[in-house]
Order: sequence, then C-alpha cells, then structure tokens
Amino acid sequence: MIYFDNSATSLVKPESVYAAVLDAMKTFGGSGRGAHNAAMNAARCIFEAREEISLFFNGYGANNTVFTQNATEALNIAIFGTVKKGSHVITTENEHNSVLRPLFYLEDKGDITLSVVNGNKNGVIDPKDVEKEINDKTSLVVCNHVSNVTGNKIDIFSVGEICKKHSVPFIVDASQSAGVFHIDMRKNNISVLCFTGHKSLLGPQGTGGLCVKDGFYIDPFKQGGSGVQSFKRTQPENMPERLEAGTLNGHGIAGLLAGIRYIKNYGIGNIFEKEKHIAKMFYDGVKDFKNVKIYGDFSSWDRGAVVGINIGDIDSAVISDILNTEFDICTRAGAHCAPLVHKHFNTENQGIVRFSFSHFNTEYEIKKAIDAIYELNELYEKGEI
Repeated sequence: MIYFDNSATSLVKPESVYAAVLDAMKTFGGSGRGAHNAAMNAARCIFEAREEISLFFNGYGANNTVFTQNATEALNIAIFGTVKKGSHVITTENEHNSVLRPLFYLEDKGDITLSVVNGNKNGVIDPKDVEKEINDKTSLVVCNHVSNVTGNKIDIFSVGEICKKHSVPFIVDASQSAGVFHIDMRKNNISVLCFTGHKSLLGPQGTGGLCVKDGFYIDPFKQGGSGVQSFKRTQPENMPERLEAGTLNGHGIAGLLAGIRYIKNYGIGNIFEKEKHIAKMFYDGVKDFKNVKIYGDFSSWDRGAVVGINIGDIDSAVISDILNTEFDICTRAGAHCAPLVHKHFNTENQGIVRFSFSHFNTEYEIKKAIDAIYELNELYEKGEI
C-alpha cells in the first residue's frame, strides 16, 4: 500500500510512538486521580508533554497547554469560549468545518456577524484583506495556517501583526502545519494555537490541544471532574483544569510526546525539506498531463505538501477509488470538510483528489503515483473512464 492521505491522518509513525503508547497502556493510571505509582506515571508524562509542546510552539508554559481529543474540539473550545454576543468575527474561505460550523452556528443564532475573506484565483489569502474587514466590533480573527485542500499557506506573522495593531485576538488552526513548519506563538502574536496530534505531529488519533496566551481567558467548554478542588461547585479557574474536564487520554499523550521528541531529533526543517521534495516531484510529474487540473498556488514551495488534482470532468471519488483498487494508492476525494474552498474552485460537485505527503514517503512511491495518473489520463483520453 502506498499512503498519500497524511492530511487526514499520518499512518506511518516512528517506532518510538508505538512503544510509548504500549508502555503507557501497561503502566499508566489516571493522572491527577491518586498519588500511587501508576497515577504518578501518567501525571509525569502528561506534564512533560505539556512542557514539550509549549517549548515546541514557544508558548506560555505547561499550565497554558490544554489537551483535547483533536483540533476540532480545541477550536470549539477556543471559539465558543471566546466569542461574545454582538461581536464581529473574521475568518477565511480556506477553513475546515471545525472553524466554519461553529462560526456559522453563532451567525445563524444572531450572536455574531461574520466576515469571510476570499483568496485570489489560486486560493491564496492576502493578510491586507483581513485587515480591511476589521471594525470596532471585531472580537476575533481565526484562520488556518495551511489549507488541507490545496496546501496554500497564509502569512500568520502578518495576520498576527494586524491583530496586534488593532488589539484583536488571533486564533490559529495549525492542524496541517504543526510538525512541519516552525510556529512561534509569541513572534506571531497568537492568542490561541489549536493543534491535532494525529497528523504531522505523528501521534495517535484522539490527541490534540490548544496553547493559550498568558492572560487570555476562555470560558470552560465543559464541566466535570478535574482531580482538584472537588468540593467546588463549578469548574476550577486555574489552567489547565479550567478547560480539561474528565480523565485525559494519557496513553495517546504518551505517544504524542514521543512524536514531538522524534520531530525535534529529526529536525523540523529536515522534515519540511523532505516533504517539499516529494510533493514537488509529484507536481512536476503530473502538471503537464493534458487533462490534469491542479488546484492551489505553486509559485512558491513555502507551502504544505499537498497536491490536489482532477482528471477532466471525472468525479474525484471515481479516480480515488481506481487509484486504491487498481494501484493500491491511498488518496482522499471529495470536499475534505472545506466547502468554501470547493466553492472557490467550482468543484462542489466533482470534488478534488488530494495527494498529501509525509517525509516517510519515498521517490519510488511518487514514481508509481505519476505512472498511475499517466495511465488514468490515457484512459480518459480514450473515453474508457
């Protein structure tokens, strides 16, 4: 099997991740739920993970690092816990539904007004267009760092500077960039950084979180056990317990910690260069095929390792299914939970076949994929698909 669906979840993980999860399952009790060795094993690992993640993103310390199931939960916590009724929010057309649906929900309720910034013909967002939407009621700017459909990257430094200038909080969805690009919360003036563990951070599914700027208050999203202040009627005010109700996924967090340590040892710059090389090789191999259309901006390779294509007018699901059944190549077809991107490119009905790469992919796999697209293109020319 050749796996090119890393924007959905990374399949190949470092051996250290598998080992860490297995060891945690054998040795962890409930973190914060006792002082015995098993509970302390979990507590120590989770605290170390908080510290590593905060350092990884130049965040605001272990206590400001909150764990969730995934980026969707992190974004819901950040959005619903931040937005005030009657305020104005800015986002972009490149967002995943984990941003769009919470905002649409609030807009439909009449709680907020919403501005959606459009990209250029290739889907690239200009930070200046974000600034144009700011008004005296703007309470939040939220956007992803890298599009999960096109791989287009927004300049979060410039957006952060704009937010700083206008005293507007800035939430970043780093689902597609964490683990591949250097992200500095302080340099980029990020109020909340939301991430998932199971993509380029190379951790297990069921892990994610948010890193919160000092002094930035988020209302609790859920109430429940925290392991501390059990006689208090409401969720504790202190971080991270304020945003973490219930037993954490200690086993998964152990794997996430191992994934981040692997990235630090391998070198995040080395990962980016390898993924860029692999993605560019595929792009160069298919871009001149007569019936292949590619979506996004490839004028620069400071972008995610994603290449989205279509062949003629064939439904993307058909192409993805043939790649799977005939060539043993895994891709993702359809709308990718990002409806406004597809409206931009007029692919609501056809969808897009997304190839998303990992530094574990090889040149041999890329050559096989190029050959497969060549064959499918030839079949389309003959009218056989």
